[in-house]
Amino acid sequence: MGGEIDLIGQAIWVGKSFIRCESTESLPVSPMIFLCDNGSLRPEATLALRRVALALERSLGQPVAPVSLLHSSGIDAGRLEGRPAELLEPAVAAALAGGVRSVTVLPFFFGPSAAVTAYIPERLRGLLEGNPGCELQIAAPLVRRDQSGDHRLPDALADRVRATRRARGWGVGPVVLVDHGSPQPAVGEVRNDVAARLARVLGEPVWPCSMESREGPEYAFNRPLLAERLRLAPCDRGRVLVVQQFLAPGRHAGPGGDLDVICQEAQRDQPELEAAMTEPVGEDPRIVEILANRFAEAQEGPPLARSGPA
Repeated sequence: MGGEIDLIGQAIWVGKSFIRCESTESLPVSPMIFLCDNGSLRPEATLALRRVALALERSLGQPVAPVSLLHSSGIDAGRLEGRPAELLEPAVAAALAGGVRSVTVLPFFFGPSAAVTAYIPERLRGLLEGNPGCELQIAAPLVRRDQSGDHRLPDALADRVRATRRARGWGVGPVVLVDHGSPQPAVGEVRNDVAARLARVLGEPVWPCSMESREGPEYAFNRPLLAERLRLAPCDRGRVLVVQQFLAPGRHAGPGGDLDVICQEAQRDQPELEAAMTEPVGEDPRIVEILANRFAEAQEGPPLARSGPA
């Protein structure tokens, strides 16, 4: 996959490249796996992450720890079935301090956000300095644009479109795909790619948009926003289905979230519009399959035993 780097026994692998470290200690065979989302102050997001981690654990036959980058540790444990949420960096630090020497982080993200490409590797790089003999790997996010033939995510989204239509007695109508929005153009490309794949599966147009965006022409790839899309033809009237490209309910997705509020406001302003949202997609079994594949891909990166001169 990536080029070989002269390693002795320790590295962070990010996508196709390694961050070089020095060590002569041997690495264990079985890694510790962390499933990591961005984090939320809503308990339903953490509980959903835990269910996905448990399903993935059963699939892999190895322990999978659900963790967040930020925020979730602020949720009262009483709202999380008595078990506090954990954050990635202290959880990995504790694992390494406890003797674990091989850690794989699975990003629970659709695309290559700055959290995946910069924040996680930067934070984990510091942990290596005080833990000789360890290996830290970061898998790819859920959507890989070089795997255009993988229809598992669009199939899962399409099933939610059909289920919502059946539940409401709706026929075919405009379909809008909305993601969070990001300052990273590559994340916008993932959203557009998912929309195109979903359109092929459904056999009908899908209109992509974002929930929010920073101001400035350099962030125009996020537009139109959902609030704007629902005021543009053909999505400004009739029965419009909003597909949430979100993995779990929380502050943005799900009943009472930001997306719900945006849809309600658009309907209030436009009496001819009737909007409905699909469920978040993170707990679909096909997402668990993709995560299992990402774990396998991470393990198939340039093996440490083959790095350096033969």
